[in-house]
Amino acid sequence: MCRNIRTLHNFEPHATTAEVEAAALQYVRKISGSTKPSRTNEEAFNCAVHEIAHATQHLLDSLVTHAPARDRGEEAAKAKARAAVRFGAA
Repeated sequence: MCRNIRTLHNFEPHATTAEVEAAALQYVRKISGSTKPSRTNEEAFNCAVHEIAHATQHLLDSLVTHAPARDRGEEAAKAKARAAVRFGAA
């Protein structure tokens, strides 16, 4: 999986439409092998992003969990701490 695609399920507040679309865009970029499609492929590229974002939102709306929702701020702080250990403090 692409490193830039983040978990969107079970967070408070819920994932926004922009986050879902960004994840879909990253996915399509990864599997197509290009960050920007040619004009010939642009319509197919954008259609794929839209369809994957729609499917992703449907999936997120359908998932059920009994675990407490994670806090985005806490998760970001944990990630920064891991990065500081891995790469050294900035």
